[in-house]
Amino acid sequence: MAIALSLLVLTSIALIMGAYVLFRRGMRRQAWLMIALALVMAGNVVIWTAPTESGRTLAGSAQAQ
Repeated sequence: MAIALSLLVLTSIALIMGAYVLFRRGMRRQAWLMIALALVMAGNVVIWTAPTESGRTLAGSAQAQ
């Protein structure tokens, strides 16, 4: 699970950097789509790593099973 979350974070960063390059080249629609995808991926990481009411994370619960 840790590898998957790490790859999601790294991919989100790469998408943001790629979107910046596309903005500079004038491809605005593709850049906005890349930013939207990066935000969705970052949101998934937040959901999986945010603690629940009991103090456990979803990622920790998935590994325990």
